[in-house]
Amino acid sequence: MLSPADNAFLTQSSPGTPMGDLLRRFWMPALLSEELPERDGPPKKIRVMGEDLLAFRQTDGRVGIVEPHCPHRGANLYFGRNEDCGLRCAFHGWKFDIDGNCVDLPTSPPESTYKNTIRLLSYPVREWADMVWVYMGPREHMPELPQLELGLVPAGHRFVSKKWQDCNWVQSLEGAIDTAHFSFLHAIPTKDEATRLDILRKTSAIGQEGGLADRSRWVTEDPRPKFRIQSHDAGLVIAAGRKTDTTDLYWRIAQYLAPNHALVPVAFPGEVYHGQTWVPVDDTSCWIYTYSWVPDRPLTNAERAKYASGLSLHAEIDEHYVPKRNMRNDYMIDRELQKTLSYTGISGVSDQDAAIQDSQGPVQDRTREHLGPTDVGIVEFRKLVMAAARALQQGQPPRAAASPSGYAVRAGGWIAGPEKDLATVMVERFGHRDGYVGAEYGLAE
Repeated sequence: MLSPADNAFLTQSSPGTPMGDLLRRFWMPALLSEELPERDGPPKKIRVMGEDLLAFRQTDGRVGIVEPHCPHRGANLYFGRNEDCGLRCAFHGWKFDIDGNCVDLPTSPPESTYKNTIRLLSYPVREWADMVWVYMGPREHMPELPQLELGLVPAGHRFVSKKWQDCNWVQSLEGAIDTAHFSFLHAIPTKDEATRLDILRKTSAIGQEGGLADRSRWVTEDPRPKFRIQSHDAGLVIAAGRKTDTTDLYWRIAQYLAPNHALVPVAFPGEVYHGQTWVPVDDTSCWIYTYSWVPDRPLTNAERAKYASGLSLHAEIDEHYVPKRNMRNDYMIDRELQKTLSYTGISGVSDQDAAIQDSQGPVQDRTREHLGPTDVGIVEFRKLVMAAARALQQGQPPRAAASPSGYAVRAGGWIAGPEKDLATVMVERFGHRDGYVGAEYGLAE
């Protein structure tokens, strides 16, 4: 358990907090590219780590993220005009470009240089992997974008969505890297294998059915996986070995990538890979950016349609990206279904995760928890991220931010003999002890 001070240290992300300062040393998804569909279109209100901002796509297609209030007299630029490569205030016509420069000051004489002294707070923006990324830290320490594999594959090979979550970002991320919960939360409590397989086909998003039922059964039958943790430049390998029908172990290998990404421990070679990124809105809510990709083929239209309807980690959402099953309708829990075909009675992996994570409270009280042997990944995550925040307070920049190519790693599943250690299993499964695949895309390790 954590002390109240450490719990606050871990979960607070507003400007000036230690964890907020750490998060601001990394690029964050701020919105999906599809949320700014047109040039010179309406600006969009966003909130990132406690800061209210505006995003807009200007005439040349580039995206800007700026503070919402005009530095003249504080009018909100949301009501302004997005025109001719700039955002013009509707109050007195002051105009600003995506870099925060005042490019027109119609209330001053033409010969005046006053506009050169006026600036609007703006943040660096990159559009990549179907997302708009923002960097909110010191400009002199701005790193390169993290080279997650979903952004290295062609656009047709990936699907990206986002969903709202009614809790602090840390407890949602911890729920993802706690892979022991699959033995319960996502279990299908039926002994009828045909029924189990049918449900798995509809919910798992695994491309190949060979061994699918066995893998599900092994997870259910062994709720005490043996965890192994391995660190690398970008984060942690969190691997759990479970018993199979032989002496072999079924390894489910996740990746935590600093500070707020996780890759799912499901895919075998040839199957679809999945991951998530958590971005705090404030201390009691977050956006989760969810992505699925295949390295060697385009996703089919049928696969895209299934993800859009809530398959696997993706949620079925409304027009505001809020899941249709949420805390305001008790996630549409079906108590009769809970008795027969669903451990929770809640449909969808994403919504099952959300229900439990939200149920811990807006910010989980970690002073009351009691951790066990399967929580080792949670412990190591907290140690790593809190140590990085404390080191930054002492002037030491985060190591992961300086290693953008280190994010080009994979997670997934494998079956191996009990005598093999994690490093050997990683090389067998991924060709590299850290799961690194950047060399396939021409990145230097």
